[in-house]
Amino acid sequence: MKSILIASAAALLITAGAAAAQTQTKDKAPPKPRSEASIECSKQADAKGLKGKERKKFRAKCKREYGKKAA
Repeated sequence: MKSILIASAAALLITAGAAAAQTQTKDKAPPKPRSEASIECSKQADAKGLKGKERKKFRAKCKREYGKKAA
């Protein structure tokens, strides 16, 4: 009797987890397309080997300058 109860509880947890995972993926909006500036600045940051805060600062500055060049 205990084994049936344990198996039922395990099955319930598994199906509940799967249902929760499905609803979470449906609620997400599709990712926004990246701009040309964003892609180019990411390539430059990769070439320099930047990571973390340094990469974030570099990309922000790069995108600002890229916008000035385009205008």
